[in-house]
Order: sequence, then structure tokens, then C-alpha cells
Amino acid sequence: MDLLEAVRGCTFDDFLLAPQRGVVLRRDPRAIDLRTLFSRHLPLSRPLVSANMDTITRAAMAIVLAEEGGLGVIDRGYRSGDIQPQVQEVAAVKRTQHGIISDPHTIGPSQTIGEAIRKMRATRVGSLAVVDDRRRLAGLLTERDVRFVGVDLTVADRMTPRERLVVHVGPIALPDAAQLMAREKVKKLPLVDADGGLAGLVTARDLIQHQRHPFATRDGRGRLRVGAAIGAAGDYLERAAEAIRAGADVLVIDIAHGHSAVMERAIEAVRKRFGEVELVAGNVATGEGAAFLADRGVDAVKVGIGPGGGCATRLTTSFGIPQVEALVQCRLAVGDRVPLIADGGVKRDGSIAQALLFGADTVMLGSALAGTEETPGEIVMKPLLMGDAQKVVQVPFKVFRGMASIGAIRDRLDLEEAEPQELEAFGAEGIEVSVPARGSVRGVIADMLKHLCSSISYGGAESLADLRQRFWNAPDRYLVKLTPASRAESFQR
Repeated sequence: MDLLEAVRGCTFDDFLLAPQRGVVLRRDPRAIDLRTLFSRHLPLSRPLVSANMDTITRAAMAIVLAEEGGLGVIDRGYRSGDIQPQVQEVAAVKRTQHGIISDPHTIGPSQTIGEAIRKMRATRVGSLAVVDDRRRLAGLLTERDVRFVGVDLTVADRMTPRERLVVHVGPIALPDAAQLMAREKVKKLPLVDADGGLAGLVTARDLIQHQRHPFATRDGRGRLRVGAAIGAAGDYLERAAEAIRAGADVLVIDIAHGHSAVMERAIEAVRKRFGEVELVAGNVATGEGAAFLADRGVDAVKVGIGPGGGCATRLTTSFGIPQVEALVQCRLAVGDRVPLIADGGVKRDGSIAQALLFGADTVMLGSALAGTEETPGEIVMKPLLMGDAQKVVQVPFKVFRGMASIGAIRDRLDLEEAEPQELEAFGAEGIEVSVPARGSVRGVIADMLKHLCSSISYGGAESLADLRQRFWNAPDRYLVKLTPASRAESFQR
């Protein structure tokens, strides 16, 4: 089969996949291998990524995605030059969990309890390492130590001193730390060097989180991984520098038209200044566009122009490629040189498996996650008329919008190639809608992963990688082109 010709002008709802003889015994995400690559040097246990949209991914969403084995990309939806809010979101993800905290928050023994309380609140930590002026460990101060006491007392008055602590000298592996802490019945294990200098901290809370989320996406220090979007003009280099300093694991140069001179200049500038930083670029929708980015040394390519629920590019410009054809084009163009990220077009869980078969390594989700507890924004109550009962009820909603919508542009005033004063003349390519508020995104992700495992079972494969290989070896065994009637039978309920 000429796969590209078979998918010309097609998107997910133009196909079903023919069932094959199943070989997996359980459709269990804990038992089926779903590993993939987000970018060349960033592996994921789960192929799900939350989109860098200001109504989708801030720290809360990125934390859950990383815990569940995927990745969140913090958006850049802030005013041009206002970099710190995004950096704070990145830092919040990196400090949520650790293996070994190599830079624990500290305080001096002569400082006051009031100062300690303020520092705990500002950093959102429950323990401070107490160090002297040579950064030698003097003790630990916890939230329990500062309760119900005067704020004018000194830290030395309330801390647990070094001699009463269980302390480990030198480096230690996490399993060994867990055994030591269990044996000594302690919740925190300070690490010091041979001279008594503070070298790190291990907490029971972090160890429990490691056990609770065995598929989590973590860096070499046990911290959750997170991405940051930086754009391709304006403050993008300063934003990149601060994001890297805060611990971002990957940068995403994300503009509407990635196959462009603007993108070429941005990639060159980022590589010149930051060397081998993990770098993703997009969006493109053609093989030529994907090869253009791969040739310039990016570590992954974002594919999708116009398929997203918050995007109006095709409506306003008539440019774009249906997402299945775009994915196949891009995969054929770049081969295995770089991973591809399918950005947009997923309106049902079954489309995730299709996107991964037609060429994507991961799927970037926006509208599919909208309205969940972890998305930014306030819940608003709107009246809704119930049909049969003719009764008006108040229903909770959240806002979901494309990053090229007028509202998003106005909020950040970062118009890529336009000056801020040109806002009113700028052609919006995104929409803004209200979506029903729903529960935690964890339940949404769990359903997606179960359905993906079911797809692997129906496809006669043992793992995600196995299913993809089987599909590309013999796409004619899988592809079922739909007629209008069969499409209605399949998807209209």
C-alpha cells in the first residue's frame, strides 16, 4: 500500500482499524509497555503531553502529567518581558518531588521563627535545614517546631540540633536511604559531606511519591520533568535562559507557522546561546516542514496546523493539512531522525491510538483536558436550560481558548512579528469557548491509557512499539476507509 496516497486529505474520523488476533492477557497500563520518546533524549512511560496553552498547562497540570508518566509544557501566555511567572511555574514542578534534594531551603540559627514561617510559606516547604555561616548543618526546623510559639524566638530555640538527628555522611542511593530511614524511624535524612557541610536532604514524602508513581517522568535527581514554551521572537532568549535556570528539561519553540524564516533564526539563536539544550520546534504540517526543522538540529517536531479545538487557522486562512496526512507526510520525511508530536485533532480517545500509528511518538492534548481541576482559571456558574424538564440549572464552566485567540494575544501582547499596537489589526487564528468543569485530570488520563491498551490488544500487539511496527509493516491489514454511512455508524451516538 502507498500509505501517503491512502491518507491524502484524511483525518482520524476517516478511518477505522481492522481488529487482529489479540495476544495480551490483560489490558492493563501497568502491564503493557507504552514507552516512547517525547524528544531525542527525553523518554516517557506514557505518550501523553499537555499542551502549552494558558488555559491548560501550569504547574498543577504539569505535575499530574509527569506523575502519570507523561509531560506538561508550561505556556508562555504572559505579557512580553514578564518572565518570572512562567519561571515560577517551572520551579514549582521541579520542587514538588525529589529523590535527593540537592539544594534544600536553609535558614540560619540566629534568625527568628517569624522569618522561618515566612520562608516556609513563600517556598511551600515544611522543613528548613539550619546551617551556620559556613553552610555546615546545625539542625532541622519543621512546621511542627514553629506551631503555637512566639515569632520572636530564634530558630536555635526550636530546631532539632544536629546531634539529635540521624545524618548520613556522603552520597546515598534512594533504596539505601529508605532502608536507613525505616530502621531509624525518621521522616527526614540530612546528607552532609566529610566536613559537615550540607549536601542534601531525603524526605519520606518524596520516597512515598516515588513508590506511588512508578511510571513518573523524572530527571536524574528524582525530580519531575517539565517543559517550557519560549516563542520565536521578543523575549524568547531571556525566557529560555530563565526557564533553564529554573530546571526546565526541554524548551519548546512554538509558533503558528514553524516552517519559516522566523523559526530558522530562533533555532539558530537558541543553539548558539544554549548549546545542546533539549529543543522542540513547531508547528508544521508537511514533510518539507518537518525536514526543515530536523535539518536545523531540533530534538522533536510538533505536527499540526489547524486541527486543534481552540484553533481557527483553517477557518481564517484556508491553510493546513488534515492531521492524518500531516503525520504520515512528516514521518516519511524525517524517518527515525527525530520524534514527532501530534498536536491537535484528538476529539475522542480512539484518536490517540491513530495518531501514534500514523507517525506520532506522543500526542499533545489541549481541549481533551479542558475543564479539569488542574487547568488554570476560575470556575464560573452559567444558567443552562434542561430540555425535557424546562428547568434552569446553574452549571460550572471553565474557559478554554487557543493561544492565537484575541483574548490570549491581548493578555500576553507577544505577537511574534507584530508590534503590540497592532493588536486590533492582528488576525486572530484561535477561538475562546466555555467548557463544562469536571473532576481531576487523573481520571481522564487513566481512561485514555486504558483505551490505548485496548487498542493495542485489538491490534494484535504486545506493546505500543510492537503495534506501530506492525502497522507500518502492513498498513493495508489495518486501514478501513470509511464512507459517510460507516462514519455515522462508528462515531455518531
